[in-house]
Amino acid sequence: MASITIRNLDDETKERLRVRAAHRRRSMEEEARNILREALDAEPTLPRNLAAAVHDRFAALGGVDLEFPVRELVREPPQPNP
Repeated sequence: MASITIRNLDDETKERLRVRAAHRRRSMEEEARNILREALDAEPTLPRNLAAAVHDRFAALGGVDLEFPVRELVREPPQPNP
């Protein structure tokens, strides 16, 4: 398991963590682990790709239908003069 150090934690926050942990009969360290775990579990998952993100953004608006232009053949590259 990994460990972290939290620097510059103000006294009020530390005291609130201590009291919260005591009410739940946990150590401050265990309470901090639970707070971090709950915060990360509640975080919405990000779309895996840009297309999914765009789809999700416009789905609530009814979506959008796009017409894609027909692709044409690429012209031949110019030939050098002899």
